[in-house]
Amino acid sequence: MSRVALIDDHESVRLGLEAACARDGAQTVVFSGSTVVSYLEWRSASSVPPADVVVLDLTLGDGTTVTENVRSLVTDGASVVIHSVADRPAAVREALAAGAAGVVSKSSALDDVLDAIRTVADGEALNNVEWASAVDGDRDFADAQLSSRERDVLRLYAAGLPLKAVAERLGVAYSTAKENITRIRVKYVEVGRPAPTKVDLLRRAMEDGIVAADGAPSAH
Repeated sequence: MSRVALIDDHESVRLGLEAACARDGAQTVVFSGSTVVSYLEWRSASSVPPADVVVLDLTLGDGTTVTENVRSLVTDGASVVIHSVADRPAAVREALAAGAAGVVSKSSALDDVLDAIRTVADGEALNNVEWASAVDGDRDFADAQLSSRERDVLRLYAAGLPLKAVAERLGVAYSTAKENITRIRVKYVEVGRPAPTKVDLLRRAMEDGIVAADGAPSAH
C-alpha cells in the first residue's frame, strides 16, 4: 500500500481525494495539509519516512513557487504528482522541470487521479494528455545538446532495452554505451534537468521528442 500526502489549500479538494483513497484501498493518506512547509515540519516532528507520492496543488496560497515546492519534496524523498486545473502550461512545465513525476487535471475523474498515484508509486512514468500538452513543442526546456550517438543510445535505453542490448543493437561496446549514458546524465544536470533514474531519462527523452509520448522510440 502506497503512502500518500495531499497538499492543497482547498480543504474540499483534500477531503475528496482522501475519501477516494480510502475507498480505493491501495493508498493510505498519511498527511493532509495546505503547505509544503507544514508537511516537512510534520515529517521532521514525527520521524516517519517520506510519503511515496505527494499530490500537490500547482499554486498554493502561501506565496511559495511551484519550483521550490517540488524541489523541496523531491529532495525530501517523495515523488510528486501535480494536481492542477492545467490552465497554466508554463507553471506546469516549471513543475516538471523541477522534478515532478507528472500532472493530472483537477477536472479528471477521481479514478484517473488514483490511477496516476498508483502509476507514480510504482516508479513508472506518468504519461497523459495534461503532461503531453504541457511539454509539447516547448522551448523553455534547455537543450542538453546530445550528440547523435547519445540520442541513439538514449532512444533505445529509455524505451526499455537493457544497456547490454542497446550496445548490441548499435554495434558498440557495453562500456561505450555505459559511458554515453553517463555523459547524457551529466549534460542534463548541466542544463538543470537532472535524470538520475531510468524513469527520469525516459521523461527527458519524451520532453525532447527522442521517444514518443507512449515511451516507444521516436522515428526521428
